[in-house]
Amino acid sequence: MNNQEIVAKLWQEANVLRDDGITYQDYVTELTYILFLKMSKEQEQESDIPEKYRWDNLIKKDGLELKNFYRQLLMDLGNSEIVKNKKINMIYSNASTSIDEPANLEKIIKDIDALDWFSAREEGLGALYEGLLEKNASETKSGAGQYFTPRALINVMVQLMRPQIGERLNDPAAGTFGFMIAADQYLRDQNDNYFDLNKKQQDFQERQAFSGMELVQTTHRLAMMNEYLHGMDGRLELGDSLSASGKWMKDFDVVLTNPPFGTKKGGERATRDDLTYETSNKQLNFLQTIYKSLKKNGKARAAVVVPDNVLFADGVGEDIRKDLLNKCNLHTILRLPTGIFYAQGVQTNVLFFTRGQEDKDNTKETWIYDMRNNMRSFGKRNPLTEQDFADFIAKYQADDLTKRQEDYDSQTNPNGRWRKFTIDEIMARPNTSLDISWMTTESDEEDKSLTEILTAMNEKAMAITAAISELTDILEGVDDSDE
Repeated sequence: MNNQEIVAKLWQEANVLRDDGITYQDYVTELTYILFLKMSKEQEQESDIPEKYRWDNLIKKDGLELKNFYRQLLMDLGNSEIVKNKKINMIYSNASTSIDEPANLEKIIKDIDALDWFSAREEGLGALYEGLLEKNASETKSGAGQYFTPRALINVMVQLMRPQIGERLNDPAAGTFGFMIAADQYLRDQNDNYFDLNKKQQDFQERQAFSGMELVQTTHRLAMMNEYLHGMDGRLELGDSLSASGKWMKDFDVVLTNPPFGTKKGGERATRDDLTYETSNKQLNFLQTIYKSLKKNGKARAAVVVPDNVLFADGVGEDIRKDLLNKCNLHTILRLPTGIFYAQGVQTNVLFFTRGQEDKDNTKETWIYDMRNNMRSFGKRNPLTEQDFADFIAKYQADDLTKRQEDYDSQTNPNGRWRKFTIDEIMARPNTSLDISWMTTESDEEDKSLTEILTAMNEKAMAITAAISELTDILEGVDDSDE
C-alpha cells in the first residue's frame, strides 16, 4: 500500500464523523492529534511523550474510558508543566475534540493502527502527511484551499530561487509550511540528503535554515506537525507577521511565500512601526515586509505570489511599487493561469526580485511571462503540473537572453509569452502599473465562457474593494461637517 492509498483510507474516516457534525478542517485537526502519537511511535521518537499517553497505551482503551482518556491526553500534552517539549505543546495547544461518540473515536484509532505503516515509513511519513493536507485543500467544502499553494507552483518557485546550504530562508505567511519543506527537500536532493555536510552544517540546516510565521492557530498546528515529520526544527512562530511580533524576521537570504489576500479585519492597518507606507491592504503590507526582510547584499532574493491588484493599485499601492523597484531588482513577473487555486476567480502572479546593496535604481528592466492566456483549462480535475512551467523555466534559467528574445519581438511574434519593459517604460505607465497584458485569443471578445466572465467580474470587484478601502484610509479623520 503506497502513501496515496493510505491517504485515501484516512480520508474515508471522515465519513465516520459526519454524525458528530465534524467538518473536513476539524477532521484533519483531529487526525493530526492522533497521527502525531502514532507517527512518534513509528519514528521511535516517543521519549518526550509521557509514557501513559504513548500509542501502545492509547489503543488499549475503548468506550467511554477511551473518550475521557483522550480528552485528558489533549489537555496534558498542551500543558508545558507536564510536557517539556515546546513543539508538542504547540501542536496540542488549546486542543479539544469534537468527537462525541466513543465508538467513532475507537474506530478511527484502530483503523489508523491497522494501516501499512511499513510502506508509509518507506515513502516518508512527512510525504504522507503532506498528501493528507493536499487532499484536504482539494475538498472545496473544507475551505482549506485558501491556505494551500499548489505543490507544482511551490516546487518551481523553489527551483528558480536555487537556495544554497548555509542560507537562511523564510515564509512570513507560512500556512502549512509547504515552501520551507519543499526548499529543504530541494537542498537534500542537491546534497545527498545532507550526508555530505559536516555536523555544524547539518545542525544549521535542521534548526536555523528554515523559518516562518503563521497567524491562524489551526493552520499553525498543521504546520508544526508537517515540520516535525520532515525532521526540521526551525523557528515556526504563531503570530501576525504584520504586527510587532513579526519584527524578528530580517536579514534573510531567500523568502518564498504566498501571503493571504484581502484587507485586515475592520480596515485596520498593520501595527508594525517599521513599514514605510501605511495601508490596510494585506498583500501590500506583506510585500513591504518581505523586501525589507532581505539582506542588502545584492544576492538576497524572493519569489512572492500576489494578486493582480498589487500590480495596479493606485495611491499607496503605487508608492510601494516604486519603493520595490528602487530597493530591489524586480527582474521577472510570471502571470499565473486562472483556476490553479481552489479559491476560484483569483488572478495571481509571482514576483521574482533581488534586494540591492543600495536603496535606489535597482530595477533597470522587468521581463513579464504570460502563462495566463492561451493555456489549457485548470481545475480540480485538471491540476497544474510542473510540466506546464517547462517553457518558462527554460527561458528563466537561460545563461543569456537569446531564448527569451526569440519569443519577445512584438512585431514578428505578437502573441509571444515574453515581453521586456524598461524602467522608463514602466515609470511612464499610469499609476506605474505592472499589470501588463498583450496576448490575445480568437475568442477574447466573442466567446468567453461563464467561468471567464465571472472571473473577470470577481477581479474587478476585488479591485473596487481595495480602492474603497484605500479611500476610507485617506478620508479617515477628515471632518466634513459645515463650519
